[in-house]
Amino acid sequence: MESQQEIMGGLVQELHRGSLVLIILSQLNEKQYGYSLVQRLEEQGLSLDPGTLYPLLRRLEKQGLLDSQWDTEAGRPRRYYILSLAGRQVLTAVTREWRKLNGIMQDMLPGNSGGEEDGTD
Repeated sequence: MESQQEIMGGLVQELHRGSLVLIILSQLNEKQYGYSLVQRLEEQGLSLDPGTLYPLLRRLEKQGLLDSQWDTEAGRPRRYYILSLAGRQVLTAVTREWRKLNGIMQDMLPGNSGGEEDGTD
């Protein structure tokens, strides 16, 4: 049987994973390379393993949500990513859905007007 701490860790990890695309898209209005994006997220309090980030960036680019280009002039070659037009449109739509869901959750969670105070039935 899993401990409460293990269950909690898994649930938090799922929550982060489900939010990751929106988080990444929201940070790419200006071009970033992978490591600078990891640093920016850490400054905001979100630790992200590069082994998670790079496959996600490649997937988002393949889906047409990001554009990328190599910069080889600054010493070390770096691949910079930025939102494509489709990416900006998706970011707007997903942000709208996130805010809608967040509003619903705020009303439903314990301690708010619609939720139970102690989280039990």
